[in-house]
Amino acid sequence: MNENLDDVLAAVGPRLKALRVGRGATLAELAASTGISVSTLSRLEAGQRRPNLELLLPLAKAHQVPLDELVGAPETGDPRVHLRPIEAHGMTIIPLTRKPGGIQAYKHILPAGRTEEPSPKVHEGYEWLYVLNGKLRMVLGSQDLILGPGEAAEFDTRIPHWFGRADGKAVEFLSLFGTQGERMHVRARPSSGR
Repeated sequence: MNENLDDVLAAVGPRLKALRVGRGATLAELAASTGISVSTLSRLEAGQRRPNLELLLPLAKAHQVPLDELVGAPETGDPRVHLRPIEAHGMTIIPLTRKPGGIQAYKHILPAGRTEEPSPKVHEGYEWLYVLNGKLRMVLGSQDLILGPGEAAEFDTRIPHWFGRADGKAVEFLSLFGTQGERMHVRARPSSGR
């Protein structure tokens, strides 16, 4: 097998995991919707199982992405980014990064609606949020916070967390998520070169 094909196949697992985590889905939920066992899904995401069409077609359908996005088909020369929204947990999530692995960026849109009861979740990773519009309610462990436009939060996703509308009005926020716990590096000002 040539190295290029090995590289393409090796990138499928992290891409599948990023899509699942970006949707906030568990392996069990994905297994229920695709008919693929949790064990097989876990091995695929970890790169321990070779992907094939029989596995990738139901996964592409479940994640609502074209098959070529799962396998990282080469670009066709069009430099525009074609955003493919994902509907999950009553919100629209728009992936802003195209390459698998590392830190992933998303835009989240919570439409106006009733406020919900928090149902905190935990998973591996590290996340950074920035509120663009509206008021975001964030439950993080024992803290219950309201973030407004221009406010940011950074946290380990192994702490139980949940996001929702603070006041029933629409909310838009950006998130940077590292599945392997990568932390974001924020600079307040340029270095002076010292």
